[in-house]
Amino acid sequence: MEQDQSVASGSAEPGAAAFDLTAANPDANAYGHNPSAVTGEGAVAPDGGAQAADGSTYPSEHAALNGTAGEMANYQSAENGAAATNEMGEPVPEPSYEEAVLSAEEARLWSVVTANSLDFNAWTALIDETEKNAESNILKIRKVYDAFLAEFPLCFGYWKKYADHEGRLDGVNKVIEVYERAVLAVTYSVDIWYNYCQFAISTYDDPDIIRRLFERGLAYVGTDYRSNSLWDEYIKYEESLQAWSHLAVIYTRILEHPILQLDRYFNCLKELASTRGLLEILTAEEASAYGVASENSTQALDGEAHPDDPDKSSKPEAENLAKYVSMREEMYKKAKEYESKIIGFELAIRRPYFHVKPLDNPELENWHNYLDFIEKEEDINKVIKLYERCVIACASYSEFWIRYVQCMEDKGSLELANNALARATHLFVKKQPEIHLFSARFKELNGDVSGARTEYQHLYSELCPSFLEAIVKHSNMEHRLGDKESACSVYEKAIACEREKEQSQLLPTLLILYSRFLFLAIRDLEKARETVTALNEQLNITKPVLEAVIHLESFFPCEKRIDFLDSLVEKFVTQESFQGEGSSLGDKEEISSIFLEFLDLFGDAKSIKKASTRHTTIFSCKRSILPSKKRRADDAIVSDRDKVAKTGGTLPVTGTDPNAPNPPVWPVTSEASGQQWGAAYAPQAAYPAYGTYDYSHQMPQPAAQAAYGAYPPSYPAQGYTQQSYAQPAAMAAAPVPAAAPAPAPTAAYPQQPAAAPQPYYGTTYY
Repeated sequence: MEQDQSVASGSAEPGAAAFDLTAANPDANAYGHNPSAVTGEGAVAPDGGAQAADGSTYPSEHAALNGTAGEMANYQSAENGAAATNEMGEPVPEPSYEEAVLSAEEARLWSVVTANSLDFNAWTALIDETEKNAESNILKIRKVYDAFLAEFPLCFGYWKKYADHEGRLDGVNKVIEVYERAVLAVTYSVDIWYNYCQFAISTYDDPDIIRRLFERGLAYVGTDYRSNSLWDEYIKYEESLQAWSHLAVIYTRILEHPILQLDRYFNCLKELASTRGLLEILTAEEASAYGVASENSTQALDGEAHPDDPDKSSKPEAENLAKYVSMREEMYKKAKEYESKIIGFELAIRRPYFHVKPLDNPELENWHNYLDFIEKEEDINKVIKLYERCVIACASYSEFWIRYVQCMEDKGSLELANNALARATHLFVKKQPEIHLFSARFKELNGDVSGARTEYQHLYSELCPSFLEAIVKHSNMEHRLGDKESACSVYEKAIACEREKEQSQLLPTLLILYSRFLFLAIRDLEKARETVTALNEQLNITKPVLEAVIHLESFFPCEKRIDFLDSLVEKFVTQESFQGEGSSLGDKEEISSIFLEFLDLFGDAKSIKKASTRHTTIFSCKRSILPSKKRRADDAIVSDRDKVAKTGGTLPVTGTDPNAPNPPVWPVTSEASGQQWGAAYAPQAAYPAYGTYDYSHQMPQPAAQAAYGAYPPSYPAQGYTQQSYAQPAAMAAAPVPAAAPAPAPTAAYPQQPAAAPQPYYGTTYY
């Protein structure tokens, strides 16, 4: 009978449950995929696993994710087929993909998927076109399937189609290689093991080979509530052999777990026991335990049967049969009791397989609730297997990968945590910034500083060029590590890169953020002011940036640069046309009003007169079309509190609340996740060590508050390559009254573009 194993690993904390990777995965590290074509070398029978060539695009430290199988068995080459060799006995290299000639439509579709590797519809169109034109050209078939399955390895139906093509055009040996890659890519898929076992039954005559393959698959998915199809295939095979003792053992194993149609299996076992009798269904060990001599064993425990020995004599058949069934009925009742606890979760899973289409919110919430329930279990194998099922159906959602990593870390297995994180960042959600930000924080916390640097640099250099959040967090990490020079270098390199662009929308914000960092963290006032001065050269200063400049200047502990600020305000309010956000007439009047407040506190009568005259000249004649920007005294007090909280300064004595507590040094930023959690699932409670990340700055922002000197509530909008689902729609940016808070973007689950309906296996290919 299958038994879960829990082995303490070296990474486990004292007293914490730990888990050995090989215990959950008998093939060792059977996660991930191998995007390259597998060569004919090293092919083995399906019960041993194929040692695939690793042509992964991952870094070398993640090679185990891409098809390396452990516990290899040695089989005779005659059974498995040998690779083609030349006259010298050397392996013959396979033809290159480049030798395949493409049609015009194939070439066009290849260009589409090359430009956007996540365009699922283009991939399926390319596969259809290739199959239509390939005929007997296996090279074209391999090229398109290898490339497609490198991006979408969880589509088990396409692994089945690929294997069928290989069987039709190149023989059994290649089919085994495809299936071995498939079970390494979708290890916890009942369907792929079902297809593989069906192939083995149709190919091999040796029952031992077929049974070992069934056992491999059941070690992973045999406790899955929906694993009944694989168990039924195993039962059907043993019935065809009339191996009644094997069949009885299979039924007994099923009754240990809450499997779908458990009642049917229990009734089948009772029928088998009553029709065949104990002599046929007991194994040798069971026969000894019951004190009977079965047809499967002619020897007793001491080596020979002693029919004349009264101690060795058989007990009455009816009594033994009742005992046999009674023991299994207890197992059945226990499994049914556990089933009653999970049946609600299982029935709410409408799509247990992978698809690029988004899951609906209730199903996502159900997965979170199911994981909440299973994490309370002491058996870590149950936890791992449910997470593996979850990240098949929810592979496109960073939140589940983050939760998986956090759970494995909490359970004491950094190896499994790093394994899941590598799969997420290198394959399944590799283009989602939040997973890389989480990965950087996770690596820093666990001492992998170089890995954290790599994640940040990958984010703002490759995945999302000039990604402000990654730049800021990278610099802050270097500062935490005590390396002020590297912390400043991160900003300076980013600023230098933006200066090379003709019209950088991000440069002003970068300069402000760097100036604030220099003032608050490095305590270099002179360099901070010098950095802000560089804004005088910029033509595209936005309203939030200009507010921040005025605010910084108000708290710099030195003489205020009235003329410098006046020149910036003059440029902003007098320009006829202005590229970028914050150039509406209302925004210009608001900036002018904020500057007048600043002058009223720090300026002289001459500067106040100049700014007031300009304000009246530009805006008084247009008063009828502008909302009133006059602020009450209490609004000003609240505004000043907000401004102080964003820089860690102190409030002026006049017009403030003397009982107000000291504000924090850093602004209070939103920690809302980019993907909505269920109503009963609090993000912060889920990941207290890391928090979650606010990606609202990637979308156009609502109009900023009228708070004088307030920093932008988030980073400005940036465009970057997205995963193949739509982010929540941004709210319309419209001017709001001065004291009204800016509305937050509506949080939602990530929405993916609708894909053409694809057949699920049997009726479609998923």
